[in-house]
Amino acid sequence: MAERQYTANDIHILQGLEGVRKRPAMYIGSTNSSGLHHLVWEVVDNAVDEALSGYGKNITVTLHKDGSCSVLDEGRGIPVGINKETGRPGVEIVFTELHAGGKFNSQVYKSAGGLHGVGASVTNALSEWCDVTVYQNGGIYHLRFENGGHLVTPLEQIGDSKKHGTLVRFKPDATIFSTVDFKYDTIASHLQESAFLMKGVRFIIIDERSGDKQEFFYQNGLVEYITNLNEEKKPIIDVVNFSEVDAVTNIETEIALQFCYEDYNETIYSYVNNVKTSDGGTHESGFRTGITRAVNDFAEMVGMLKGKKLEGSDVREGLTAIISLKVPEELLEFEGQTKGKLGTPVANSVVSNLIYNKFTYYLTENKEMAMRIIKKCVDSQQARIAARKAKEEARSSKKANKQEVILSDKLTPAQSKDYLKNELFIVEGDSAGGTAKKGRDRIHQAILPLRGKPLNTDSISLDKLLHNEEIATIINTIGAGFGQSFDIEDIKYGKIIIMTDADTDGAHIQTLLLTFFYHYMRQLITSGHIYIAVPPLYSVSKQDGKRVIHEYAWDDETLAKAKKKMGAASKVQRYKGLGEMDAIQLKETTMDPKTRFLIQVDINDPFLVEKRVKILMGNDASIRRKWVEENVDFNSVDTFMKEVK
Repeated sequence: MAERQYTANDIHILQGLEGVRKRPAMYIGSTNSSGLHHLVWEVVDNAVDEALSGYGKNITVTLHKDGSCSVLDEGRGIPVGINKETGRPGVEIVFTELHAGGKFNSQVYKSAGGLHGVGASVTNALSEWCDVTVYQNGGIYHLRFENGGHLVTPLEQIGDSKKHGTLVRFKPDATIFSTVDFKYDTIASHLQESAFLMKGVRFIIIDERSGDKQEFFYQNGLVEYITNLNEEKKPIIDVVNFSEVDAVTNIETEIALQFCYEDYNETIYSYVNNVKTSDGGTHESGFRTGITRAVNDFAEMVGMLKGKKLEGSDVREGLTAIISLKVPEELLEFEGQTKGKLGTPVANSVVSNLIYNKFTYYLTENKEMAMRIIKKCVDSQQARIAARKAKEEARSSKKANKQEVILSDKLTPAQSKDYLKNELFIVEGDSAGGTAKKGRDRIHQAILPLRGKPLNTDSISLDKLLHNEEIATIINTIGAGFGQSFDIEDIKYGKIIIMTDADTDGAHIQTLLLTFFYHYMRQLITSGHIYIAVPPLYSVSKQDGKRVIHEYAWDDETLAKAKKKMGAASKVQRYKGLGEMDAIQLKETTMDPKTRFLIQVDINDPFLVEKRVKILMGNDASIRRKWVEENVDFNSVDTFMKEVK
């Protein structure tokens, strides 16, 4: 075979925004719903940057009936004057060039989230069309782009106005994204977060499709943010708020925090220039170091440590904290185009020193509150040590003592000891469980059938939790403890797959199990170990000689395709549950890694998840009823599978 030559002619230069359309995930993370909403965040970030610089008190996001979204701010307006370097209007450059904008000039923006200068241009590149209207210098200016960022209407003045600001309206390109349906709740949650972070700025969302409208405005910012998050928790102390501008770096830091009883998780959200840093970074590392040192030093001073220093996990159990930094442009470093992780080295020491000094002073001046916090941390330490000791004893003993809990005898374990390759299927019902046992890969797949519905673990005692057969068996099977003793390094399965019928009861069981994992094994979710199996809704079969062949469908759209492929003589079966499939069918549609669909469970929006769990799984039925009445259309058909596939 002749060798394929690699020459200079094989090198292609992608002009303008072509690179964005060619590799959109490089710029917005994905082309699913998360990436779709990232287009909104990029435009909102520009409006926020103006408000951060003191220009504008209102930012409005509107979801239009035609599938487009618009963002209106009251800033200075993107410049409409001619840029000397290019001879083109500044606003045109901002929407067509990847690395162009005022964010690179510290005289224009002291701090800004849009460091990379690609936000507006990426939104334009991935849109069917994008309209930009600028209110500036007494005039109204307009330009329009179509088909992935191509200028079709050059900048023109279309009127006069005393207003100032920018209106960006765009319609995402359906050929790029798996879904172009903007989610009201997702955007509303994002705007509410921004309002918490920007005291005195009003964020408004209007949904013309449904008529919904909300406004978010907070004078006490991060304090109200923490109060909102911990509304149904039992606080140890009132919300504590610290802020400071570092004299050397000019980094502005604000931190709010609160410790709560009966909470086994740490909840830390961090932001840089109002951009959520979902993957943490140097500021989060500095916070963790500083608060651990402050608590240890104080606890040692009052004689409560007895020679055993607290680990960071002991200190942060039950802690809710918000970290918000304003970082000057010349110091700002993000890791990754989507700005998910702060890389600015100096932010570590700035945040660490601030929280150490401020929190040490708080502990010293509030002795009663301080002793409550230290006792909670020491209790966590003792529970961690006891749990670790119990695990070590169980491993070294040939016959570990049986726990005083009721365990199900229904688990069919996997044979392999290579735990991360193993999969645990938590299956609805004995019938489906029996079928799954026959169709499983015995080496790597374990089956645990459920007897009925698990408990709602949102607000029950630990004693009741452990004496529930289903929950106790799940804890024992996963093998990594739960709550404060949970250690992800001890898990016996790389994938934990919830497999239920595709009906309301199945969805309810999924929700109950996810609530349990969220409260007591949250790291399983955040580390990507929890999945939901997606069984087909239909089987289309026909006789082919002596054998029957099948095509499977997961929704009405794929059903139509399957019927067309199989022909008029085919038969359609609507599965009412997993138990209606035989072992071969269940294996090839739902269990075989080569042919199945799985939904990986993640927490993309922690604030929204916390609110949803509180509303839907909490004790207050009136709040739940109100939310259902306002948000659920019982006449609509759920088409989420289009997005999954």
